[in-house]
Amino acid sequence: MNNAYNHSEYIIRKKVFSIMGAKLHIYNSSEELVLYSQMKAFKLKEDIALYTDETMTKELLRIKARNVIDFSATYDVQDSETGEHLGSLRRKGLKSIVKDEWVLLDSRDTEIGLIKEDSTAMALLRRFITLIPQKYNIELGNTTFPAFRQNFNPFVTKIIADFSEDRKGLLDRRLGLAAGILLCAVEGKQE
Repeated sequence: MNNAYNHSEYIIRKKVFSIMGAKLHIYNSSEELVLYSQMKAFKLKEDIALYTDETMTKELLRIKARNVIDFSATYDVQDSETGEHLGSLRRKGLKSIVKDEWVLLDSRDTEIGLIKEDSTAMALLRRFITLIPQKYNIELGNTTFPAFRQNFNPFVTKIIADFSEDRKGLLDRRLGLAAGILLCAVEGKQE
């Protein structure tokens, strides 16, 4: 597995104002670039390729929507180097109106966990006061741990993906990173 996945904390940054589309930079906790993506603007079907750097010569991971514009979209995550289907993430459409929620699926589309916004009260408040950053927990079996937190900045969407509480390594880092990227890229579109 690539060294890009050996970290317990990542910083995912998306520059909001870009004519050619959004640029995602994924850094480790030492602020070294570990992954990069340039998403095309005005796409009806999300297809996010992650590369080792800004030259975009070596693709490591691909996140692809199964359908065109879907309220409860499912995104497949594939390791580009091996071709392995790692699993999927499905947005819970109606539930996410009040409180963002995603289902984690394994490679056979079996539910293995959930990603949920931290509290219903805060989620409702965030819908009206967008300055309040979002926080998400991951639930895998009987284990729940905080994993994603957004930092507020009107020009750059920034999510900290912290997997340090996943001491047993229950979540494949590649699937976890894909979740953080979707939270940064997709959830940000609804505000």
